[in-house]
Amino acid sequence: QVQLVESGGGLVQPGGSLRLTCTASRSILSFNVMGWYRQAPGKECELVSEITRGGSTNYADSVKGRFAISRDGAKNTVYLQMNSLKPEDAAVYYCNAKVIATSTYWGQGTQVTVSS
Repeated sequence: QVQLVESGGGLVQPGGSLRLTCTASRSILSFNVMGWYRQAPGKECELVSEITRGGSTNYADSVKGRFAISRDGAKNTVYLQMNSLKPEDAAVYYCNAKVIATSTYWGQGTQVTVSS
């Protein structure tokens, strides 16, 4: 069973930064895609950013230019650097890993609160 463990959430003021970390229990290169989703109260879960096995990245329009996804294969870890945070970025952020047409895995989530 694959485990994805997130960390790095917390309370930050608007304009601040956080870095989320997702560590997998097996090689992240065994997944076709890894990414970050978020869900705010009363809203649907949405894709924030993803990175493919080949290194291609994708971002939601709302975070382009502010967030950056990266990975460290040696540590089986994917990161989400979040800069210039806005109150509307507040949500529970979930790490996701996919083996296309086979399996999807989720982390437990980490809370991000953006407030002054």
